[in-house]
Amino acid sequence: MRAKEPGQQHPIRIYLVVWGLLFLVSAFSYSTDFIDRGFWRWALILLFMVLKAGFIVAVFMHMRWERFALISVVLVPPALLLVLVGLMAIESDYTRSIRFEYFVEGAHDEAVPVSVRELAN
Repeated sequence: MRAKEPGQQHPIRIYLVVWGLLFLVSAFSYSTDFIDRGFWRWALILLFMVLKAGFIVAVFMHMRWERFALISVVLVPPALLLVLVGLMAIESDYTRSIRFEYFVEGAHDEAVPVSVRELAN
C-alpha cells in the first residue's frame, strides 16, 4: 500500500469553468458602460467586481478548500470594513445636511471678515 501524497490535485475543469465565469462577468462589467451614469451603474460595477474577486480568491487562491477558521480570518475583516464604510456613508449625509443648515443659511455674516463686510456697505 502506497502512502498518500501530501499535495492535493483539483480537476482542471474547475479552473476552466471559473475562467469562463470570470470572462462572462467581465463582459457584463464592461457592458455597464452603456447604462446612464447613476446608482444602478455603480451598483452593478461593484457587484461584478466583488463576484470576480470572490471567484479568484475561492478557486485560484484555493480558499474554497481551506478550513473554516482560515476563511473567517481572511473574509471577516473586509466584511466588517464594508459595514463600517456603509455606516460612514450614512453618517456623511447627515453631516453634510447639518453643515448646509448652519453654514449656508444661518451664520453667513459671521463667517465674513470685518473688512469685507465694510466694503459691501
